[in-house]
Amino acid sequence: MPNLHILNHNLRHFDLSASKLMHKYLEGLNIDVSDYTFVANFIWLSNNSGFYAVINDTFCLFVMSGSELSMLLPPLGKREKVFDAIIECFTIMNENNTTRFYSKIDYVDESMLEGFVDYLEEGTYIYEALQDYIVEKKLVDYVYKTESLINLSGNSYHTKRTEINKFKKSYPDHKIELLDPDVHATQIVSLYSKWVSDRIRYMPKEEADRFLEGIYHEQFAVKRLLKYYKELDVIGIVIYINDELKGFTVGEKINDHTSSVIIEKTDFEVLGCAQFIFREFCKVLFEKYHSEMINVGDDMGFENLKKVKMSYRPERLIPKYTIYQK
Repeated sequence: MPNLHILNHNLRHFDLSASKLMHKYLEGLNIDVSDYTFVANFIWLSNNSGFYAVINDTFCLFVMSGSELSMLLPPLGKREKVFDAIIECFTIMNENNTTRFYSKIDYVDESMLEGFVDYLEEGTYIYEALQDYIVEKKLVDYVYKTESLINLSGNSYHTKRTEINKFKKSYPDHKIELLDPDVHATQIVSLYSKWVSDRIRYMPKEEADRFLEGIYHEQFAVKRLLKYYKELDVIGIVIYINDELKGFTVGEKINDHTSSVIIEKTDFEVLGCAQFIFREFCKVLFEKYHSEMINVGDDMGFENLKKVKMSYRPERLIPKYTIYQK
């Protein structure tokens, strides 16, 4: 795919070759948000066009939707470099886009936003520039203590323990394997299709259209994850019952103390399977990454998913923001 040339900037196509450079700029941030990894952005860009550039010594990730350019993350770099990079990034987006309405920066972590505001207050000119922007709170990431998800101790986890025990009693011959795309990819795609069909059947009608739009993108993300699985720094497991694949999950390391669950799907008809594979995968993440915390992402605005994630008693809810222009 050709690069984009806007003003005096060369925006390169965001592919596997960008991984090392993006990691370099992510290392110093210590942010626990699930979106702040190479993998999280690479797999979701399967149905869009991603581009990146280093601007004012920050890593800037753009996405082209149709002919309109926006940013998937704020500029990644040192705090004192970010504000000038944000201004330049909006200039780039405005130059390309048909209207300023499409120019925005998504998934801004609160800590970066605080740094942005602190930096703005250092001078009158910069403070006045802040008046040109609107900051809107969007979704939150759910973050848990790894120990809590593995042990499931106390009355608040009684239902989870019961569901897991029923699963183990009903399916004593279940087996778990490390995910291998050469072996499991076809079965995973098949299970995913079944999951979509079952999910729509039980979903409130008012959520169906939004769900299908999200699924359209998620299907591409799953396929891209499987296609490049061995080239990405991820780990996954699958669960079999009677030689049929009934669940899969994939995760990665965000930083030295937090890992994330990128995706998890199980057969709705196998009661307790979701709770069981989730706990087993938390053990895998702890063994591989020694993570104290596990981030399971946001709820995409779905009330049912919110209830499920809240039922595991998150230790933290990390808000994510979008920056617009006035």
